[in-house]
Amino acid sequence: MRVGVLTFHRCINYGSYWQARCLVEAIAARGHDAVLLDHHSREVTSREWRYAFQPLTPDRSSRADVAQYGRKLRKFVAAFRALPLSAPFDLDNPSAMPPVDLAVIGSDEVLNLSHPWYGGKPVFWGDGIAASRTVTYAASFGNYAADFVEPQWSERLRALDAISVRDDNSFGLVARALGREPAMVLDPVLLNPPQVQAVDEAPYVLVYGHHIPDWFAVRVSEAARARGLRTISVGYRNDWADEQRLDAGPQEFAALVAGAQAVATTYFHGCCFALANGKPLVCAPSDYRWTKVRDLTALLGAERHLTFEDRDPADVGALLAEPVSDAIQARIADLRAQSAAWLDAALAGRA
Repeated sequence: MRVGVLTFHRCINYGSYWQARCLVEAIAARGHDAVLLDHHSREVTSREWRYAFQPLTPDRSSRADVAQYGRKLRKFVAAFRALPLSAPFDLDNPSAMPPVDLAVIGSDEVLNLSHPWYGGKPVFWGDGIAASRTVTYAASFGNYAADFVEPQWSERLRALDAISVRDDNSFGLVARALGREPAMVLDPVLLNPPQVQAVDEAPYVLVYGHHIPDWFAVRVSEAARARGLRTISVGYRNDWADEQRLDAGPQEFAALVAGAQAVATTYFHGCCFALANGKPLVCAPSDYRWTKVRDLTALLGAERHLTFEDRDPADVGALLAEPVSDAIQARIADLRAQSAAWLDAALAGRA
């Protein structure tokens, strides 16, 4: 079949890039002609790129950092061009979207009505898609915290042929909107982990996130020093880290995770990559991403890898030295098999 994946594939964000790539490659590996449905919007691109250069807003990036963020952005653009893309079309007027046999909406926060620039775009709810069937894979409402989905959006969900989600928040919202439960599946990074060559460097803890709480920064720094490890901040400036890799592209990010001794993050996909690579992991909550990391760790039985300010400070050091447990690895393997089975059924028209 010709299968089109509709997601946030042009975000200057490691997780967004890799979830899109991992999903389209998983579908292609099953023998289908899989492409990313290549939506464009000047407004979205403008906002995305402004954020890429100024991720620490309201603090302004220095001129030197802007240059590094520019190199990072160019690496992302080159990576986008290498993806299997459909003919381009307007995000807000998808009439030129090329037809496909099956459209797969997701993963990422495609259903997040409060997303700062993609929220409420009807195409991510199935409107205007030229496909014989439309399903979602690992779709998420992100941090959208309403108790219900408004009728106009519920009707769009009802029109989809099959729905799967990746987190409990999204599960509850869909179940309440439709009166039936969606399937729960893994994010594509855990379903079909990237195969990359790890960097060969002196041992380090990889730091991924921005606006990292001071208490977490202090504990990560102290734990790394106690073990004789450097801290490398990837993608965003964290002045407390020993080294900044602000210009890392998507492939470099994956290679840095693969080569790390441990990962300290506030990001959902920071957790996914660490777990997929079996790396010691510690994650601190952040306002925007708390719902996602809470639900991910609960799904995998990995709540132990979350830490909080009121915990014993030694907890961070213990987690940065603690391998991912066999129980978590087994849970990921079970969910990977279930997710693959659901995707197979969706591709075959049985989901």
